[in-house]
Amino acid sequence: MLLTIIAVSAAAVIVSAVLGFALIPWLRKLKFGQTILDIGPIWHKKDKQGTPTMGGMMFIIGTVAAVTAGLILLGTNGLLGADTLAHKELMSVISVTAGAFFFGFIGFLDDFIKVKKKQNEGLTPMQKIVLQVLVIAAFFTVRVLSGDTDTAIKFPFIGSLDLWYFYYIILGLGILYIVNAVNLTDGIDGLCSSVTFVYCIVFAIISAMLGFNGHTIVAVAAAGGCLGFLIWNWHPAKVFMGDTGSMFLGGIVAMLGVSLHVEVLMVIAAAVYIWEALTVLIQMTYFKITHGKRLFKMTPIHHSFELRGWKEEKIVTVFSSIGAVCGAAAILLVNGL
Repeated sequence: MLLTIIAVSAAAVIVSAVLGFALIPWLRKLKFGQTILDIGPIWHKKDKQGTPTMGGMMFIIGTVAAVTAGLILLGTNGLLGADTLAHKELMSVISVTAGAFFFGFIGFLDDFIKVKKKQNEGLTPMQKIVLQVLVIAAFFTVRVLSGDTDTAIKFPFIGSLDLWYFYYIILGLGILYIVNAVNLTDGIDGLCSSVTFVYCIVFAIISAMLGFNGHTIVAVAAAGGCLGFLIWNWHPAKVFMGDTGSMFLGGIVAMLGVSLHVEVLMVIAAAVYIWEALTVLIQMTYFKITHGKRLFKMTPIHHSFELRGWKEEKIVTVFSSIGAVCGAAAILLVNGL
């Protein structure tokens, strides 16, 4: 299994990184440059305007290819066999990977409209939500049809709470929140890919501890994809992942935790994303209540640190470190499930 993990992660890193040599010049040729939002720091328009976007295709291809190779390698060990539990995990792995891919496709549509129209708005918020809900519904449908009908939330060292049919509504909203929270985290060079790299390493460990080899493969493949992309995305970024990449990663982050039935651990490990999105909601609410006052200098919260003079590299390092601490806490709680 260890050799498979090494091979899968290495393949994801190499494929994602090498694709940059072809994809970035192609995106430049097509003039698929980023249109910088007005809500960010004003210097972003000078430093980042026109940088190729939709680079998330690099790690999407790298991750999916690595997961496919990993499943083939694991096939000889029973994951692809007739065993009921093996079949159930295989279907879970496929649903996570396919779900993330379709989230990425929604992001691709959003990015494509933006670059074609040279504007900040792509799909409307309602269009995004409807498409995302369809992906979430398909994810749960595949899960139920494959025999996974567990609707209980497990609380470490406490017990479990069966939510019955409400499980799908609550967790569906949770997936929706996290996918868009990951999207909001993609605001400065290397931030989303670094935080997600840490998260995926954490979930590779959690999956391995729980004995889910297929999920471990997905996690290390996504981690490798992020690492390969970081070669091009570290400050100063030569390419941005766009919504294409951030929504794909959001799907990986959310659906890995739900698929493994470690929802509470997922929330702990995903604390950076959750806080990023929460600051936006808090800011909007406070702005309306106070008729124009702001609680934070700028949201998502990473922009507040930029306005305080923090370099992008420092923000990435600090946020990734926080993610690592939260991830370590989640790992320590695994034995309490």
